[in-house]
Amino acid sequence: MTAGAVKAVLFDLDGTLIDSAPDLGAAADKMRTDRGLESYPLERYRFMAGAGARGMLGVAFGIAPDAPEFPALREEFFVAYENRMLLNTHVFDGVQALIDAICTRGLAWGVVTNKSARFTDPLTRAIPLFSSAGAIVSGDTTPYSKPHPEPLHEAARRMGVPSSACVYVGDDERDIVAGRAAGMRTIAATYGYMGPQADVTLWNADASIAAPLELLHLLNKA
Repeated sequence: MTAGAVKAVLFDLDGTLIDSAPDLGAAADKMRTDRGLESYPLERYRFMAGAGARGMLGVAFGIAPDAPEFPALREEFFVAYENRMLLNTHVFDGVQALIDAICTRGLAWGVVTNKSARFTDPLTRAIPLFSSAGAIVSGDTTPYSKPHPEPLHEAARRMGVPSSACVYVGDDERDIVAGRAAGMRTIAATYGYMGPQADVTLWNADASIAAPLELLHLLNKA
């Protein structure tokens, strides 16, 4: 993968650029304690943070999305998360330096997340990192969400580059599936919310990184 062949780098959001697990987990845990249940430690929620409400409510209450009470609990979770989503969420170490280096190289960059714009928009407006992003595509920006490739194609269109000239970086298998379907080169970020059961070698990504700045070495490789 040569730098000259790459015109843009796209990233997943949660677990790839930002660590939002503390606020996602705390929102779900408050729902538990509000009901008189014991509090769970953050690490119990952490590996499911990439699954959003489905993951957090699954940990907190052992509930599946097809349960009759799930929609009401999901909206309660959304409100709880909105009330605190910037309290402890932070950019992963090395990400700011990575984005600075990408911009210095003249590459475009953007975000493709399954997170609803209801949350993506205020988060990315509040965190200075995203001021240089050429595209921010949420889970409801197009009629589809990952692993469908359309959100990635939409981001490429917004940046004015062909999808084939993009690299997509994410910490979940659906990110790699979407990137490959979009004709992009794919990088698995193993520092995110990957649980102990995940086997990244089965995802068929083009490469993997254990820290954000490792991506620069991949962009330099012939």
